[in-house]
Amino acid sequence: MSVKFNLYGTLGCHLCDDALALCQAQMPAEDISVIDIIDDEKLLELYRISIPVLERLSDNKKLFWPFEQAQILELL
Repeated sequence: MSVKFNLYGTLGCHLCDDALALCQAQMPAEDISVIDIIDDEKLLELYRISIPVLERLSDNKKLFWPFEQAQILELL
């Protein structure tokens, strides 16, 4: 199965951990690619103050934190 979502965050971000747990409760872990923004200047510039951010890859629609399970389900 291919990745369907990117979850942007960084190591040590407890909100990012919470977001990953919410996502994994709604979809298979294989559907989510966790992207550390610290490794990419462009992503760091885009999401520095917004992480975690969940992006649906089919149309690049994004959910910015805080988001809830209901919003994840709508994105599915």
